[in-house]
Amino acid sequence: MRAVIADDSVLLREGIAGLLLNAGFEVVATVGTADALLQAVGAHEPDIAIVDIRMPPTHTDEGLRAATQLRHDHPKLAILLLSQWVHAGHALDLFRNGAGLGYLLKDRVIDIDDFLDALRRLTRGGTVLDPDVVTALVNGAGPGRGALQRLTSRESQVLALMAEGRSNHAIAERLFLGRKTVETHVNAIFTKLDLDPASDDNRRVLAVLTWLRAEQ
Repeated sequence: MRAVIADDSVLLREGIAGLLLNAGFEVVATVGTADALLQAVGAHEPDIAIVDIRMPPTHTDEGLRAATQLRHDHPKLAILLLSQWVHAGHALDLFRNGAGLGYLLKDRVIDIDDFLDALRRLTRGGTVLDPDVVTALVNGAGPGRGALQRLTSRESQVLALMAEGRSNHAIAERLFLGRKTVETHVNAIFTKLDLDPASDDNRRVLAVLTWLRAEQ
């Protein structure tokens, strides 16, 4: 699995590169700017790009804008956004453009195996969101937020775990529920969020996007 790492912190990007190399990934480039990221992906055609949202020169959203350009130019490229802050609303347009997209908070990456598993899920077309991102959206939801208000507390928990890219089986294990019970909650979420019948994978992504829309 071929990876490009983009972060203006040389210690962080080289640290991530070391983790990936030890796990059997091939790190084809490590870069510190958005422009260098675009060039590296064009030159090496990796399977995944790990992208810091804030990079030079303004340290605002250069990485996010580069990721949006990469999704347009390389639609099959898996992209993991990394940030110290929640920018979920600003990332909405990117997440609307297909699967294989993730968003993790740097300070929340405390388990290396989970991090590597997230990368592998992204390259298989999954969607991965940090639970702190989802929690921020839930806490910010107030009256008038529409369909989200229809969810029960348990359904909100299930949706939060769906946002992490977890399967029904994994959700059942995390919440100590039966798999049939989780399936019931998932179907209730689809119904309450007015998601028309489609493939379950597609509806799971749409359900997560509903959280992101709530931030706008």
